[in-house]
Amino acid sequence: MPDADSARATAREAIALLTGAAGFTEHRSPPRPLPPDGPLGWAGYDAARERASARTGEEESVVYGTGVVGDRACVLLSFEFGFLGGSLGRNTGDRLAAAYELALTRRLPLLALVATGGSRMQEGMVALAQLQRVAAASTRLRAAGLPQIAVVRDPTTGGGWATVGAGADVVLALPGAQVGFAGSRVRPPDADPYAYSAEGQFAAGQVDAVVPADALAATVTQWLRALGPHEDLPAAPVPRALPTAGAGTGSAAGVGTTAGAGTGSAAGTGSAAGGGAVAPLPGTGREAVARARDPRRPRAEAYLADYFAVRLPLHGDRSGATDPGLLCGLGLRADGQPVAYVAQCGTPTRPAGYRAAARTIRLADRLGVPVLTLVDTPGAANDAEAERTGAGAAIADTFAAIAAARVPVTTLVIGEGGSGGALALAAPENTHVTVDSYFSVIAPEPAAAILKRPPSETGATADQLRLRPQDLVDLGFALSIVG
Repeated sequence: MPDADSARATAREAIALLTGAAGFTEHRSPPRPLPPDGPLGWAGYDAARERASARTGEEESVVYGTGVVGDRACVLLSFEFGFLGGSLGRNTGDRLAAAYELALTRRLPLLALVATGGSRMQEGMVALAQLQRVAAASTRLRAAGLPQIAVVRDPTTGGGWATVGAGADVVLALPGAQVGFAGSRVRPPDADPYAYSAEGQFAAGQVDAVVPADALAATVTQWLRALGPHEDLPAAPVPRALPTAGAGTGSAAGVGTTAGAGTGSAAGTGSAAGGGAVAPLPGTGREAVARARDPRRPRAEAYLADYFAVRLPLHGDRSGATDPGLLCGLGLRADGQPVAYVAQCGTPTRPAGYRAAARTIRLADRLGVPVLTLVDTPGAANDAEAERTGAGAAIADTFAAIAAARVPVTTLVIGEGGSGGALALAAPENTHVTVDSYFSVIAPEPAAAILKRPPSETGATADQLRLRPQDLVDLGFALSIVG
């Protein structure tokens, strides 16, 4: 294993960066003596361990214990790359398993500060098998509803990345860190180095955020507040209505005909955030569609900004892709209540977006955090690439995640509700709609095409589909109209 770079933070320096004056209490698992030169009798192994210990002051490649980050107690484990490249041997496995057990016993979140080259060659299969121990310990912690955060430092490769790192609920990376399953000496000679960097892994949806060292303590503190553990959190409140610029003018591009003045009921009128007027309910289906497609109406970003004091994005589907048209994460409201969010941004949602949504919903459910979904899509992406990357399976998995959720899920339809691609994110029996939204079995244009109607009848088809907000309430699909 390579020696430590003098510029790299030690295991204890990495811990101090996060705990600061709050301090850290080290724990030590009972030592188990190894046979001379380890389980394989690898010539020179004992001497290499002695040199590593003299150089770093550590007895093994992992330090663990309890500490406080910000105002949150947690169990920390930190890799010492200077000790045989932070590699995992049998005694390392003992310490890692003990750290996870400590978190389980004390019901604390686990924070892993990872810098490792992988399994220790000098211990052969005994070392490699430690990955199974780590995976089992992580699974027990996950089943107990306790969160795991990994901060991947430089480098994080091999089995350490594939267990402690990538196996965490939230993965943060330091800028410029080498991150990947394949270490630098075992990659193809023509491999793109960007793919093995923190930034490359972020682009591929494998890392949630790249965080500078000076912002790490504050970021981790917010994540610990959001992830808990929590007990009996209430449902996510329905977001308040936001105004559309020029609401009620009826000048949006229409469907079939120009949008007319909505009549509607009092449920669709009133004051919105910031004092703007909320438009009345649409009088026709074609007007409802036109208003949902109006580029001036508020989108997901505006609703999330109004709803949360702090947002912590979860990035990517963990399968190598991202969808910029779907926002996921956890947030803290002004009163400190954590809520997980999944928000469509008005574009066709791609398979990666649905996989990220399902990941977010299942994480929230396991941690007892309520979920808010914002629905706004003309439908699921229907191009050939979407089919090749598993659109049907991804949508099915999102339906399943909502259906299986034990935590309350609250849905607000803020724009277009296009068929199953929108319905996959809607909470049964707890869906609400804004006055500038619609929801339909299918958008009016494809509906007319399926019915073999000419384009001139698209507007009439929209009217016939009963897709207006008030129709959705009358049909029992929506609980209320927000406005």
